[in-house]
Formats: sequence, structure tokens, C-alpha cells
Amino acid sequence: MNKRLSQTWQKFRQSFSVGETLTTTVETGKAVLEAANTFKEQGASLELLKPLLQNSSSLLDVLCSPLAQVVGAGLPFVPLGIALLKYSRDITKQDPSLEDCVFIVSQAAYLESIKEILSLYPSINWDADPNIKKTLTKQLQKLNDLELDYESASNVIACFHDSELAKVFNQVLLAQLAAANIPKANANILTQRVAWNTHRYIIKAWIESGDAIKNIIQPSFGDWQKEQQKFSSIDEYLKTHISSKPLDLVFDESFSFQDIYVPLKAKPVDKNGEIDQKSDSLDLETWAKENLLNPNNLEQVIFVQGGPGRGKSVFCRMFSDWVRQHLHPIWTPILIRLRDLDSFESRLENTLEAELKISFIQSDKNWLTNKNTRFLFILDGFDELHIEARTNLNLEAFIKQVSGFQQECKSYREMGHRVIITGRSMSLQGIPHLPRNLERVEIVEMDGQLQQKWLDKWEELPANKGKTAAFWQFLQSDKCPSEVTKLAQEPLLLYLLAAMYRDGKLAIDKLEQASHSTAKIVIYQEALNWVLTKQRSEADGTNLNIELTQQKPEDLKRILTEAAVCVVQSGGEFASMSMLEARLQDDETAKALIEKAKEKLGNEALKTALAAFYIRPADKQEGGVEFFHKSFGEFLFAERLKTRLKAWTQYYEAEDGKQLIIPEAQMNWQIYDLLGFGRLTSEIVEYLMGLLTESQDFPWEQLFKRLEKFYGNWCKGKIY
Repeated sequence: MNKRLSQTWQKFRQSFSVGETLTTTVETGKAVLEAANTFKEQGASLELLKPLLQNSSSLLDVLCSPLAQVVGAGLPFVPLGIALLKYSRDITKQDPSLEDCVFIVSQAAYLESIKEILSLYPSINWDADPNIKKTLTKQLQKLNDLELDYESASNVIACFHDSELAKVFNQVLLAQLAAANIPKANANILTQRVAWNTHRYIIKAWIESGDAIKNIIQPSFGDWQKEQQKFSSIDEYLKTHISSKPLDLVFDESFSFQDIYVPLKAKPVDKNGEIDQKSDSLDLETWAKENLLNPNNLEQVIFVQGGPGRGKSVFCRMFSDWVRQHLHPIWTPILIRLRDLDSFESRLENTLEAELKISFIQSDKNWLTNKNTRFLFILDGFDELHIEARTNLNLEAFIKQVSGFQQECKSYREMGHRVIITGRSMSLQGIPHLPRNLERVEIVEMDGQLQQKWLDKWEELPANKGKTAAFWQFLQSDKCPSEVTKLAQEPLLLYLLAAMYRDGKLAIDKLEQASHSTAKIVIYQEALNWVLTKQRSEADGTNLNIELTQQKPEDLKRILTEAAVCVVQSGGEFASMSMLEARLQDDETAKALIEKAKEKLGNEALKTALAAFYIRPADKQEGGVEFFHKSFGEFLFAERLKTRLKAWTQYYEAEDGKQLIIPEAQMNWQIYDLLGFGRLTSEIVEYLMGLLTESQDFPWEQLFKRLEKFYGNWCKGKIY
């Protein structure tokens, strides 16, 4: 049975015995607004509803009123719609039709959604140009001309944003937003958000309508409650795991990532992995937004690559929260650190279901094919997959899984999800046949403009007032080595330089003498010294590191270095506390240090010592630890290697001549201990070479001879 919406409203009018006294559409909008205000203050009554029906052609007539009144007054549109259904049933003594229910509830839910989404932007003036009246009247007339039958009404219930009714509603809202001088692109996004968000209010209306619709609409009450719980679970996830990320403190500072974050720049990477150096740099966030919102790019996996310290992880946490604020529920961000995934299934969707302990995923087997939710999966750290996970899935297979998943999302309309993945560019070089649907960019160095923006935000922080200009002058001066200037183009190292300069711990004389290969080494060495000795120093000279850990700086560094060895040997992401404790048990000096600290700090002495540095508990392993930034662990591991390599070349004077300090058997054991876990990363090798070349008289020939002998014996099958 086809019905025009105007006929449906007429049916409601007749059931309430309301006469024909309609005026203009603008006046009818005022009637809806007044009814909603009265409802809010006095509650539902039959007398309230009669003038509403008498003077309105639909609830959406309220959009002819200024949007500021609709958004700011907190009007109860869903309760008003429910009251219409209930009073109609009471008066006519019969159930309303499915079309009647959908017609009323969808309008009320849409208005609730408008109120919620637009209220997220309190600084915008939503008042429209008065000349919009004629345009809105035409759009509302189209609404009245729309035919709504049982099938189309059912489509509204199943997926409102994909229904014909939503398209007509959206045109009314778009006209009002245009009149409020909202740019077309922004108005389209706002309207989509309203349409996607309407479904949750339709569900809310069905639940609260109770007996008025119990014989008319399926699914059951229990199914609606599950759907409502799913939305509540998503809200909780976004609050707990997404909106909080930008507010995390930077290392042990008193400010957050949000306080100093500036959007980075990137350049396109072609299918052969070559960076397009001739192209202009792109604003990374803008590029990601355009890719996400481009319906023609649905097949493409967004891949953001960059070296250590370039800001990939910070971009992930900031961009995921931007999506939450400005695109949800069109896109719901799910942020996943790949290092947190313990194992992998044969398909990406199965891995996500198994690994993500989130209520709305665990309680809904069809969560990826529900047309009312669409996810943006942000997979951070492609190169940081656990070594345990790699035993049953290599990097090439995983990236192909991601590629195949994205292609399915294009092929199956019920899915439509998108994937952003980040990682070091080196991690892709060993993969011979990369999928063709990777849309890649490389994060480039911060240029002068970005550095200035970052330093402006740095200067705004209370602890940095008045100290930033001199630091910027140093970076631009002739005294600053070109290598240091280049390193300051990486966000992490710019922070370290700025923080050390602020605290008077940037050894400019050392930097001036540093070569290209050792400049970063000098900075990391200074950073370690700064953290261990001065970062927590009080004005009276008290070193809180010593107070908190009961360790002297040199002893704390010894423990941290062992932690770095454990992390690198465990795959480069995290290590178990038991592994670290076992290593320290073999080191008599370190063992004694911990035992001494336990006298004052108890059994948590080791954890307390680690917490003093850039180390935190590993999210996915109880009793595990990880470095805040991977580079710190890699640098400390390189320092340990350098110490061992040097020790293997040292002699002492004996009665029978020079003797090696580290005899052959002991050296062989140390080689297995430090290097028996697998391949070194290129970053560790870079740090190691920089550390070794600091010593101009390093005995390379002696080291070569000792290592060559070990290697020859190892090739012959001799096991030590």
C-alpha cells in the first residue's frame, strides 16, 4: 500500500479529530518548536498534540526555525514522537501501521540526531539567512510527496542512512546548513553524520515506545536492546581508548602530545617504493582525510611510512581522535598497535575478532557486515609485529591480508571499512611482491615552517617561557652543525634538543665537533645523561631519580641497558620482567644493586627503577616492559654491543706477556648471549658504527681476527 507522507500526517490529524487550519510552512515550524518546548516543561498531553497536528505538516517543519533554537534548547524530539504514536493508538483503539510508525519515529530520531551532532560545534552560528524560507518550503514539499510503503519503511528500520527517506531528510538539512553559510563539503559531512547517527535514536524510540508498536515492528525488544548496548559499547571505547590518547603525557613531562603536536608533511611513494621528490609536500592529515572521504579510493590501503622518530605513532593517536570528533559515526576509529597482537589468523577479520577484547566486537558476530557501523582501522607499527606472531605469519603474508581485506570492503557493500597502516619504510623493502592497492606516502623532515609552529606551541608551555627564541637562533646559527640542523627536523629529536636546551644540558661544544655519523649519537648520549641525572632534579639539588629508585645514575643505566637487551632480543617491542630479572641474576653487580634497593623499596624495586626512565608496562603482557620509543632501546643495545666489542680487544700485562682480558671461551659465550637471537636492525647497526668511530684508535684488526676465528669454528659446527 503506497502512501504519501502528507497522507500519513493527515491520517494522524483525523485520528486526533483535528481540523484543517494549516498556515505557511514557516509558521508550522514554530508550532513544532513550541510543542517541543511545552513537552519539555510540562510533559505529554493530548491538548499539547492537537495544535501541533493542526498547525504542522510534519515534525521536520521545525527545521524552518533557526537551527540555533533546535540545537541549543535540548528539546525532547524522540519523546514527542513516541507520544504521538501512543495517543494515536489510544484514540483509535488500533495499532498504527508500520508506515505510520516509521514516518513519525524517523523524523523524531533525525531531529535528535541533528541536535546531538550540531551541538558538537558550539562556536558556529547556526542561524540561517531569512531568504531560506522558500527553499525549505520546496524541500519539505518533496518530503510530503515521497511515497512510503511497507518495503521502504522496512528499509528505514534496517538502515536509515541508506534509505530514500534519509535522502529527502538530508536535502532539507543541507538547505538549512547552506543558509547558515556552512561550506558545502562541511555541510555534506555534517549531514552524513546526522543520517548515520539517526539509527541509534530510532532504536531508542522503538524501545521506549513499548506497547504502542509491539505488534508491528520486528526484531524483538531483546534485539533492540543488544543494538543499543552496542552503541553504548562503541561510545565507551571511543571515550576510553581514543579521546584519551592525545592527552597522554609526553614521557615524564607535565604536558601532553596534544599540547605540542603539529600536523606533519609527507610525499607520495610510487608503486616501486620510490619517493616522488619532485612533488610538493602534502599535509599528512589533509591527505589522509581526503583519501578516507573519497569514495573512489575504497579499495586503497592507506600506508604511512617513515623512519624512527618521524611521528608515525603520534599521528595515529591524533588522527584517530580527529575522526572521532569530526567523522563518527560515518567512520568509527579503531586504533591498534600491532605490537599488541599476540597471534594471527588466516584472515585479518578473524585476527581482529580474536584479539580485540571490545564488547561490541565480542558480542556481535556480524559486526563487520552491519550496515549501521563502519570502521576505520588504524594499524600502527607494521615493523613491530611480535616475533611470536611472525612464527606463523610473515610480514609479506600480513600485508597481503590487509590488502585482501580492503578489497573485500570495496566488493561487499555491507562492509565498506578502511585501513590505515604505519611502519618504517625499511620493513617493506624485503617484500618482493607488494600488493598494488597500497596508497603510500613517506613522512618527510620538518621544514622551517613546521619547526616554527612546533616551537610556538613549545613556548606556550609554562616551563618553556622565554627559552625558545634562543634555542631557535642556535639551530639557525653557523655554530649549529648541519648534521644537528638535519636531526632537528625529526619530531622526537627536536623535542629532545629543545628539552635539553631548556634545562641547560645541551652540550653545544660537543655538537659542533660531531660528524654526520656521530651527531645523533651525541644527542642520545646527552639525552641519557639528562634523563638519568637532571630531568628530575629539584632546585635544592636533590635528584629524584636516586630518591625514587635507590640507584645512582650509572647503576640505573646498567639496569636500563639490560632491559634494552631483553627488549631487542624479544623482538624489539617488549620483554617480560622475568627475562630481565634472570639476566640481572647473572650479573653480580646488578644483582647486588637490586637487592640493596629492595631493602627500601620492597619487591617492586626493579619496576620502580625502570619507571624512572622512558619505560612503561607492556599493554598486552602482565609483568612486561617496553620503551616509550623504540629508538631508546635500540641505542642502549648498541652501547652494550660497543662495550663488548671493545672488551674483546683488550689485553693486560702478565708475567708471560700480554693476555686477553676476555678469554676465548668467555667471548664465545658473550657472542651467543648478545647476538644469538637473530638479525640486528639497521638502526642498531647505525648507532653501533657511530659509537665505534668515536674512537680513532679502535683496534679494528684485533677485533676482526677474534671474530673471524669464532666464525670459522662456528662454520665447522663447533658449539661453545
